[in-house]
Amino acid sequence: MSDGFLHTKIKSECFGCEACIQACSQLAIFMQEDEEGFRYPVIELEKCIRCGRCNKVCPKENMPARFEKDKYVFGGYLKDEVVRDKSTSGGAFSAVVEAWCDQNYVIFGAAADGVEVYHTYITDKKYLDIFRKSKYSQSRIGTAYADAKTFLKEGKKVLFSGTPCHIAGLKAFLEDTDQQNLLTIEVVCEGVPSPWYVRKYNEWCKKKYGAPIEYLDYRYKDSKKWDFEVMETRLVGEGKTEHRRSRYKAKWDFQVMLTKIRGGVEMKTDRWFNPFWSIWLNHLMSRPSCYKCPFANTERVADITLGDLWGVHLYCPELYGKNGGASLVVCSTEKGKQTVRKAASQMYGHELDFITALKYQSPLLKPISYNPDRAAFMTDLTGKMDYDSINKKWAKSPGIKLLWQKYVWGNRQKVALWNLKQKLRKNRK
Repeated sequence: MSDGFLHTKIKSECFGCEACIQACSQLAIFMQEDEEGFRYPVIELEKCIRCGRCNKVCPKENMPARFEKDKYVFGGYLKDEVVRDKSTSGGAFSAVVEAWCDQNYVIFGAAADGVEVYHTYITDKKYLDIFRKSKYSQSRIGTAYADAKTFLKEGKKVLFSGTPCHIAGLKAFLEDTDQQNLLTIEVVCEGVPSPWYVRKYNEWCKKKYGAPIEYLDYRYKDSKKWDFEVMETRLVGEGKTEHRRSRYKAKWDFQVMLTKIRGGVEMKTDRWFNPFWSIWLNHLMSRPSCYKCPFANTERVADITLGDLWGVHLYCPELYGKNGGASLVVCSTEKGKQTVRKAASQMYGHELDFITALKYQSPLLKPISYNPDRAAFMTDLTGKMDYDSINKKWAKSPGIKLLWQKYVWGNRQKVALWNLKQKLRKNRK
């Protein structure tokens, strides 16, 4: 028996994919949160029969096939503006679903319930909204792998979406199951944050406004502000409502817009004034395995990799599309390429050079760097320090130079200038 996490207890070796739990015939493994809020498998030794199946399906111990060469890369955005506005980036996920799921299909993805995220499936595309939008939280897989295996054996077409480690867990779990009818989609991932942060945020909302979080949209497209990465928080119930726009004052007094909606409260915050983005992007609260992620390179585990088309304003400004969001689509298998070429008819876009696209996709090049202050931050986060105090101590405020680059001479202005130059050149001809 190899020395996997279940035996070594080295946390950086466990992705939290939950494949081992679903593979155990004795129901001897369960997930348990540690002090940081991350979930890890635990064996009930009295039930274990030492069959070794848990290690056999562990993607860390038995990594599924990876795809390195012959990439087809597409950049663009959905022609359907309504669906595009509901999507995190350009809506490519919806286009791929339409191309793959014609009949007798099942779609798996991550859905949110308040601040909790879990995997589930739908059998009708009209419910696809629950899978749109990035969740920025590690999803609880539940029985998704086993369900997908059952559907594949029944001859159904299965589309399974998730993080790279989710896809690796699925493929390891499926073993020799026929995967001809399986299409896998992974998102470009920069690490999953501890759930403790959003839980403390939820407690802060309940205390301040008298209502918990109903829905958290990390990438709300407020007036075509895709690259502003606006976070929208919706609270349930009547609660205490306010109508104000606060000015940026000090280290953590972030600019927030509060409005009353449906008897509750809606809050919107641009990325540079948002403590979550500041703390998470400084890699202070990611899962230990994320700092050594084996999927943070060009060897992909899924048929299709989806992400934001960062750098669009620099190397393909014609795809910026009034800042409504643009998608990067990387196809690593023939199945993925055929599906995306079919999906391309629903999008404005074109093929891109992979090497050029990689310049703006660090999660496809290397794992996130370990922040030496992580231990100190996690002590504060998991201790008695409240949400306000955590943000005051750890969230960084934007500098004047950054604010100038984003609000005065940002991507939108640069693309507008590019469009003007293109128009002038065209008129001269």
